[in-house]
Amino acid sequence: MNTLLTGTVNRTWPANLLMLLVTVSWILFWYWDTARAMVAIWARSDTYAHAFLVPPITLWLIWRKRIELARLVPESTLWLTLPILMTSVLWLLGELTAVNALTQFTLIALLILATISTIGLTVSRQIAFPLAFLLLCVPVGDFMMPKLMEWTAWFTVLALRASGIPVYQEGLQFVIPSGYWSVVEACSGIRYIIASVTVGTLFAYLNFVTLRRRLVFIAISFIVPVFANWLRAYMIVMIGHLSGNKLAAGVDHLIYGWAFFGIVIMAMFAIGARWSEPVSAGTPIAIPQAAVSRSGRSPWLVMLVVAIFTALGPIAYIAINNADRAAPATLGQLSPPAGWAPVPQFTTWTPAYENASSVTHATFDNGSGPVGVYVSFYRNQSYGRKLITSTNTLVASSDKIWSAVSRSSFPTALDSPPLVVIKTDILSKEGSNESRFVVWHWYWINGRLTTNDIEAKWLTALSRLRGQGDDSAVVMLFTPADNSAERLRSFAAATGPQIHQLLAATQAAR
Repeated sequence: MNTLLTGTVNRTWPANLLMLLVTVSWILFWYWDTARAMVAIWARSDTYAHAFLVPPITLWLIWRKRIELARLVPESTLWLTLPILMTSVLWLLGELTAVNALTQFTLIALLILATISTIGLTVSRQIAFPLAFLLLCVPVGDFMMPKLMEWTAWFTVLALRASGIPVYQEGLQFVIPSGYWSVVEACSGIRYIIASVTVGTLFAYLNFVTLRRRLVFIAISFIVPVFANWLRAYMIVMIGHLSGNKLAAGVDHLIYGWAFFGIVIMAMFAIGARWSEPVSAGTPIAIPQAAVSRSGRSPWLVMLVVAIFTALGPIAYIAINNADRAAPATLGQLSPPAGWAPVPQFTTWTPAYENASSVTHATFDNGSGPVGVYVSFYRNQSYGRKLITSTNTLVASSDKIWSAVSRSSFPTALDSPPLVVIKTDILSKEGSNESRFVVWHWYWINGRLTTNDIEAKWLTALSRLRGQGDDSAVVMLFTPADNSAERLRSFAAATGPQIHQLLAATQAAR
């Protein structure tokens, strides 16, 4: 017969819970725009709609621990306020560079750290998983889509060839005898992966006791949907091919995809349940004995320090943002470099860079072929207008005319910057015949050149912290694929200094 474990709730709990409620409200007050932006992503994206359930599940998981928690003494912890200060600074860097993932992650981290500081480490150990589970409400994962799409296309083509079907592949597009197929964002499988990891993490916590089994199952919940998505894409193409493209298209495509995913995930959980190790019903639950407060640290002092440190980031951002405001930017026109003459555009392609502060573009020819130049300049950047974002690309994945078939770093062999550029081969279906052109591009961040997105963000944050503003630009040179390297190298040497002087002059006029 089980022993009923009872105990009175420690008298310090009401005060600590009140402080926790006040602290959470204080954090949400200062970071309300970040919280609202996060919820807006949940609402508009099916990929992250599950996040609406994460906070209620977290509260339910904590409620399940109420008997153990009632017997503990919450002890405020002052030393954890230092990580809170560091997290607030990280939020500031994310806000200065308009990085959604960083600001939203740090908001959740601040809520978790503030909770631990208020109730102490002893209590927090009992609810470590529910607190960590709260991180799954951060809408992050889109950065994996390009690589996942590449993997899906690679596996699908490999499997089709293994099935005896001839395939001609161009990047994420491929042609088989029965038709043309393309791997788009919906084919990346990111929705399946995020949903599987979220549910798999909760399943592992509820069904396993040892940390090793929990971590193994969480890893499986990530790996299985990746392979399942590859198989799903292959089977969709095969169904379409064998049915003369009458099946597995349109709505059937989506219904089949989710049905297949559901079967795979249910099978994964069924197999995992065979190795479940729940706490035996006949085993008394080990409830920690009520602790005696040893720190002597006033919880109100901890609450005050937490309040100050969490507010520093937003206050610093307001001050920096007000000081950085500048007049709208206007780029001048490029003059023809020596030996080059203006000519009409050879393509109607324009990069999918949105909401630039100012744009200039032109096309020149020196007799060896046309070269286009396109410069997008950004100032007073925000979440609605920024240079580095997943939606700013040379070619949108949904584009029916142009597609990026390869991308790599390319040394220019120039005596002056840019010494390295990003080289992208673009397939064009403009007109009746397919053609190719090559794009070189790099970033200009307040006079510094880079091709790395993370470095560009860091340079932008550093510039803003120094009071130099956030002026940034992307420079693109493009030309037909034949003899492109020599032509682009010659044009970059002739016009690169002028482009950078134009950008510097625009910055100086802020």
